[in-house]
Amino acid sequence: MDQAAAPKETKAQRTERLKLAKNPWEAFDDVRQFALQGRSSVVPEWASLYFKWWGIYTQGDGVGATGGKGGEGLTSDYFMMRIGIPNGILTAHQLRTIGGLTRKYARNLADITVRQNIQLHWLTIESLPEVVDALDAIGLSPKGACGDVVRNVTGCPLAGIAADEVLDASSIATEVAHLLTANPEFYNLPRKFKISAAGCPHWCTYPEINDVGLTPAQRDGELGYSLRVGGGLSNEPHLAVRLNVFLRPEQAVRTVQAVAEIFREQQGLRESRDRARLKYLFMKEGWTPQRFEDELRSRLDFELLPAGEEHVPSDVFRDHAGVHPQRQPGLSYVGATVLRGRLTGEQLEAAAELAERFGTGELRATVSQNLVFINVPNARTGELARELGQIGLHVEATNFWRGTVACTGTEFCKLAITETKGFARWLVGELEERIPEFDQQLRLHVTGCPNGCGQHWIADIGIEGKKVKLEGKLTDAYYFCLGGAVGQFANVARPVGYRCAAPLVPDAIERLLRQYLAGRKVDENLREWFTRHTNEDLRAHLAGEVLESVARDLPSGRVPHGVAD
Repeated sequence: MDQAAAPKETKAQRTERLKLAKNPWEAFDDVRQFALQGRSSVVPEWASLYFKWWGIYTQGDGVGATGGKGGEGLTSDYFMMRIGIPNGILTAHQLRTIGGLTRKYARNLADITVRQNIQLHWLTIESLPEVVDALDAIGLSPKGACGDVVRNVTGCPLAGIAADEVLDASSIATEVAHLLTANPEFYNLPRKFKISAAGCPHWCTYPEINDVGLTPAQRDGELGYSLRVGGGLSNEPHLAVRLNVFLRPEQAVRTVQAVAEIFREQQGLRESRDRARLKYLFMKEGWTPQRFEDELRSRLDFELLPAGEEHVPSDVFRDHAGVHPQRQPGLSYVGATVLRGRLTGEQLEAAAELAERFGTGELRATVSQNLVFINVPNARTGELARELGQIGLHVEATNFWRGTVACTGTEFCKLAITETKGFARWLVGELEERIPEFDQQLRLHVTGCPNGCGQHWIADIGIEGKKVKLEGKLTDAYYFCLGGAVGQFANVARPVGYRCAAPLVPDAIERLLRQYLAGRKVDENLREWFTRHTNEDLRAHLAGEVLESVARDLPSGRVPHGVAD
């Protein structure tokens, strides 16, 4: 009698098997060998998995998911590399080096990401060791910027300098990064694990969407941190849960490590790549905040006090753009907005030179894809702002320019459905020209597919890439999700059932925002206005007429590890 065929290995099972077989952080010599032998020598397990532990992805062919099958596009011969920058803290020397690498190896194109990284594209297999060695020489590394590991640990870019800072958490962010990145005990997590630690009153690192988020709190006159766990976006957004815990600063690093240990040991989360994030303990596994808290306390050798008081911020931008005084007398910081986070090598090098000439040679990258120049004498901020404008960085930007975020899109991502970076730049220009009187802070996020790397779930206006027929041709389109927010108005954006071709998106947004300007109550902000309108109302405002709801298509391929972090 024939024996029954062995069950086919699932993607999750294959991934777990390969992770157990090799710690990629200890195997970079494999990459050096590939570089000597050429692109064709790269073996499948490195191309599909192990490269990610070194911040490296295979790059798409420019067509995206529609050019392949199963929801994933074709791979080119090139690579993307993400450079980890804990807390976003950079020196001019480091930025100048990255600028040179960008010009030499990356076709003069770099992106600041939504986790304070800098991302390069167009890298060849031969260039990977050279880039990694150059980064190592300046104290930076791509290790941990991708993969089933602790990702770049984010922190307030103004740590230690903001006049209104509650606590300087940069030492916590950097210590956690050094403890958990490239640590063999944490090379094999169920999936990516995102941590933010900030003492910023503006919560500028979005703790609400991190697996672990530390924010300033106070208990009986003592300053410390609140602890949130289980935040995440992707296709099933979940805002982080606040635990009934007050962390003293000296308890923070060990507590964060313990949360990572809890995540590492959840074997049930390893059964499906689509449900392998910490948030699914709350969403699918039946965990409650109390259960998580009890598990956490059992792992610590110190007492965790009950939660203290915290102030939830209302500022939707949280980007530190503009000129503001530091706590150091006579000094200011200058936050420059970088539309879509995209810069050339020359712009990076020029920014480094300006940081040295006007400040102390220190810069910070932000989760809003921007750059902050610190320690600038008050008398020289205007001159710096003018020179930043000459290299394409805006210190005083419109609300459209300032609030727009875009993921990688089909330009480089194999999972994307639409092009995003060029579209976002065009869209901002259209809106600036059409509605120059718009006077509200606006978060406008463009994401190239339903997986949400552009963070459209926390945007006032989030648009999600689709394809539709326009004049008989398949073209880029966008589905609208409205009313997302963090902070005081924290809420996941509502899919409102409206979709249109990409060329028609400015018309739809103009109609929507003009309805807001004409119909808002006194002092009513956009988030409040969205709240008091139904999906049917908002869909009609977008379309200019009453329309039936259009279903939001779900992703057909795998959930990405984080193409845009």
